[in-house]
Amino acid sequence: MTRLTTYLSFVRFSHSVFALPFALTGALLAWRHHPFSWAQTAWIVVCMVSARSAAMGFNRLVDARHDALNPRTAMRELPRGAMRTSEAAAFVLVAAVVFVYGASRLNPLCLALSPVALIVVFWYSLAKRFTAYTQLFLGLAMAVAPVGGWMAAGGGAGIEPWMLGLAIGLWVGGFDVLYACQDVEFDRGYGLRSIPTRFGVPASIRISRAMHVGAVLAMTALWRVAALTTLYLGGVAIVALLLIYEQSLVSDDDLSQVKKAFDLNGYVGIIYFASTALSLYMG
Repeated sequence: MTRLTTYLSFVRFSHSVFALPFALTGALLAWRHHPFSWAQTAWIVVCMVSARSAAMGFNRLVDARHDALNPRTAMRELPRGAMRTSEAAAFVLVAAVVFVYGASRLNPLCLALSPVALIVVFWYSLAKRFTAYTQLFLGLAMAVAPVGGWMAAGGGAGIEPWMLGLAIGLWVGGFDVLYACQDVEFDRGYGLRSIPTRFGVPASIRISRAMHVGAVLAMTALWRVAALTTLYLGGVAIVALLLIYEQSLVSDDDLSQVKKAFDLNGYVGIIYFASTALSLYMG
């Protein structure tokens, strides 16, 4: 049980709640025109959890040296010796294999694109060494979720998954900008790049807020594109209020509540998925 706890902590398993609801939302939108399958649902969950676990494990591996030097991250599993590097590498490999196998159980298109999806989610961990726009690449990695859910459920051509991908990309990128504000001095000292290291904390907070406004606008646009009911808009309104509260917790001269602001995002995907599902069911 102790090792299981270590593994779950290593990849922050509870954070799967960020992307999974959006993958299922993409599938829900496709199922309006295609037969629903519980087996598909199970394999979508397997793919999402394994892909995210592989990506997070890879992130911990490539960042282990910097994590050991940063007081905020020095107690993570690899820096404090709770997990060996070889053990972490094996975990990432197994998670990636599970993802590819899960994709093969969905349809040939998902299988063919599974390596591309892994490249996208792995790239985020390396991006901070090459570009200041690291947080945008995390948004891109998370935007794969609803598009993947749509394709896994048999969705064809349509703007819905791309609109949903835009929404989740802006939402995730926005809160990651806030999160990165904590490490501005450390990142600058060790040559790591991010939006906060390039533009500074005050401008980055404004960028984060603009991205969250864009996320809400994209969610609202999806209401018209997908012809959803007003129940959906109610969910979007709750999401907007959560994001307003999240942003109110962080200011230019006070980053002490960043962790609390970050944790609020766990409710966003759940509320959004529930409101979309109710809208589709009632509609």
